[in-house]
Amino acid sequence: VQLQASGGGVVQAGGFARLACTASGPTFSNYAMGWFRQAPGKDREFVAAISWDGDSRYYADSAKGRFAVSRDRAKNTVYLQINNLKPEDTAVYYCAADWYVATLTDSSMDGINYWGKGTQVTVSS
Repeated sequence: VQLQASGGGVVQAGGFARLACTASGPTFSNYAMGWFRQAPGKDREFVAAISWDGDSRYYADSAKGRFAVSRDRAKNTVYLQINNLKPEDTAVYYCAADWYVATLTDSSMDGINYWGKGTQVTVSS
């Protein structure tokens, strides 16, 4: 499985961003998918995850209310909608895939099967 994130850019505070992560590979639809971010000078952190069937969604406390994760299995794509962007949302956003959503939500981030290259989101104030 190869993952490619897109949709980043420079956005004004209060605006929105919709990130997409497209996967290649025949078994993408069987993987749980997650989004992570790494701000300058900070560790990478979990943002959101979605189960393989799209029925369950998980969010970091910092992401609840403004972030929404979704997936389109037919398009092999997972999305992250970020509303009311704040300067502290500035980060490189990464998508990841794993057989188990628990691996994606675990704070250690150990053993995640696949990572994509990130996409930069910069929020200007």
